[in-house]
Amino acid sequence: MTEVLLKELTNSDIDWMIAIGHQREIAAGTVLIQEGKTINSLHILLDGMLTVTAAEPDNNPLTRAFAAIEGIETPNREIARLSSGEVVGEVPFVSTRLTATTVKAVEKSLVLSIPQQELAAKLQQDVGFASRFYRAIAIILSDRIQSIINQLGRSHIAPGQPLKDVLFVLGKLHDSDIDWIMACGTQHKIAANTVLIHEQKPVDALYILISGIMSLSVSDDERNPLARAFAAIENSEVANREIAKLSKGEIIGETLFIDGRLPATTIKAIENSIVLSISRQQVAAKLQQDIGFASRFYQVIATLLSHRFQGMLSRLGYSRRVYSQGQTLNENMEYEDELDASVLDRMALAGKRFEWMQERLRVS
Repeated sequence: MTEVLLKELTNSDIDWMIAIGHQREIAAGTVLIQEGKTINSLHILLDGMLTVTAAEPDNNPLTRAFAAIEGIETPNREIARLSSGEVVGEVPFVSTRLTATTVKAVEKSLVLSIPQQELAAKLQQDVGFASRFYRAIAIILSDRIQSIINQLGRSHIAPGQPLKDVLFVLGKLHDSDIDWIMACGTQHKIAANTVLIHEQKPVDALYILISGIMSLSVSDDERNPLARAFAAIENSEVANREIAKLSKGEIIGETLFIDGRLPATTIKAIENSIVLSISRQQVAAKLQQDIGFASRFYQVIATLLSHRFQGMLSRLGYSRRVYSQGQTLNENMEYEDELDASVLDRMALAGKRFEWMQERLRVS
């Protein structure tokens, strides 16, 4: 992970970050990022060690009440330790939600802090930089998701519901991007129980889920190479555990285009579904030739991965409260799946674009 920024960014990108950012030493125990609070800077760890933790809320309301009265902090669980070269504070650039984790210095550390406003302006003005930045963030988030799966054990990850705000990502694309996707894409009907992507097997296309629901799962026998070997010899399927559901608007097979790795998950249709597929060669060529498309594409991928990562933490029992049907809404409580009013216009635009895509496909 420490090599991601150096590998993806150019020397001029790094020079800009050094010029606009400021270095500072932080003492052991200093909280750099607080769960549920606004983030004002992107931080690059130059030296030292940071710990990333997520709250483990007590399900006993009486315990929570006494903890609040006595000023006792909610217990946190460490989910990662970060060394030099790591990046934290990317959430404002890839998600509409507040951060679900707390980042604290384990020892005296040196960080380069880049103000959020200046970085946001740079991403708007320099599409080449934006393309490289969002690709790097996508790689980092992909690694974090895999780390959570490996560290906490696949059996502990409960399946989740389809993302409610997945269509938000379509609001980040231009109409010309949608036109290109429609012109190059091929519509496929995927029958229920059909595997679209196999874990650790090559992927030849990028897919957009137009209708239906798919399951994203990981092998339960990941930690047992012998069981996997015998399953392969006998041509039998390895038992999989669902960790997420994918709904319309999801992009599938994206790992091929962020770092070329084989997929770490299996994706299967839960019900009869329709996907739009674009060949690997076409997407790769477009990313090379159209830097504006590349910047928007990688931002969309980073956004989806961020939502999946934060959703995974929620299903593990971490982070802020999620509203459930039947609960009384508390106007002073910000729920984990609550959308900010400022993004509703973009959501509406994204929904119209998706309906237009579906209509185009029905006509063709």
